[in-house]
Amino acid sequence: MNLRTLGATTLALFSTAAFAQAPQKSIPGYTETAPPYATESVVNHPVTIGWPEGRAPTAPRGWEVVKFAGGLDYPRQALLLPNGDMLVSEARTLPKLDADPEVARGQALSKTTGYSANRITLLRDANRDGIAEQRFVLRENLNQPFGMQYANGRLYVANTDAVVSFPYQPGQTSITAAPRTHATVPAGGYNNHWTRNLLLSPDGRTLFVSVGSASNVGEYGMDEEKRRAAILAIDLTTGRERTYASGLRNPVGMDFVPGTNTLWTAVNERDEIGDDIAPDYLVGVREGGFYGWPYSYFGKQDPRHANEKRELLATTLLPDVAVGAHAAALGIAFAKQGAPTAFVARHGSWNRSSFSGYDVLAVPFAEGRPTGDPQPFLTGFVADAKKGTVYGRPVSIQTRADGAIFVVDDAGDTVWLVRRRG
Repeated sequence: MNLRTLGATTLALFSTAAFAQAPQKSIPGYTETAPPYATESVVNHPVTIGWPEGRAPTAPRGWEVVKFAGGLDYPRQALLLPNGDMLVSEARTLPKLDADPEVARGQALSKTTGYSANRITLLRDANRDGIAEQRFVLRENLNQPFGMQYANGRLYVANTDAVVSFPYQPGQTSITAAPRTHATVPAGGYNNHWTRNLLLSPDGRTLFVSVGSASNVGEYGMDEEKRRAAILAIDLTTGRERTYASGLRNPVGMDFVPGTNTLWTAVNERDEIGDDIAPDYLVGVREGGFYGWPYSYFGKQDPRHANEKRELLATTLLPDVAVGAHAAALGIAFAKQGAPTAFVARHGSWNRSSFSGYDVLAVPFAEGRPTGDPQPFLTGFVADAKKGTVYGRPVSIQTRADGAIFVVDDAGDTVWLVRRRG
């Protein structure tokens, strides 16, 4: 039985009432989608060809794009230090020995799997011309590092299996001290859900940790999802940990709107249910909130859990901004100058018949809330959609007080600087 037939059978069994709950609020970027299994699930990985000499992503008029640093090895997250240096974590998904050969081939061509550098590199633009002329290996032999934060003389690093910290002062170009472990976290995860991002609260007392799900939609049982599909919070004074919010399938990017205490995150939604289901999203996270995974999405019951936890629909919190199905929204950062804006890095689709994502969006904000639909900001990552080729893939974003925006392009092995002309 193919997926289309299975979908029709599933809908007949459970009726369309299971999917009839529409969002009770207007959500920027959201439009009513087709029912589950309206299209068959596909595997459509891009082929990464790299950036030709002299080519760069395209920014809006009035902005310019500069290659801040190239020649990295699958950079994932960046951290701007108080002295202007930038740290970049370099890590990759490890190949699975039991993976389907076609899937493994697609992942290899897209550069998502392979050798993992497992290090943090320091980039220094000493003359402030927008190009990092110096680089140093700050720390090696980490375990798939991703998120980083700096506070009170310590550099916090999120490996896939633990949050650790090192004594560190900006200006140092290497770290040799032994790490201190603050928390162990469940390692690995479905697809690329091994990433663990970090964010410090504005008062510096709490360290937030994003942990993606172990599965697509809980197919291994929910015992496997303990402390996963969630944002955890660690009190840095007492060491106590709590679950800050749950039901977030794969929250990766996190940031605060400047001047507020509301944590925003970018979340990857579920696969294998159709081209346009379910949209990835941004949400201003409420402490203790539950956001639906794996039972529902955007107020609609997932047919794979049609008779489970239906009572949760009444209390499930809805997203705030929809940013496209299977687009892999991995990064979010708010502008620190100019109009209030959230910049969102969309890494790009693999479970969609036509490409979605491979860009950076801009979402207008006012008084800490989104005020309009997402708009394209940085494009040009797709080389040839018909051939399925891309130059690179944006994965995360950092913003600077002067209005500059740094976009980390993992498949392109590059960090781009986007700044106002003049």
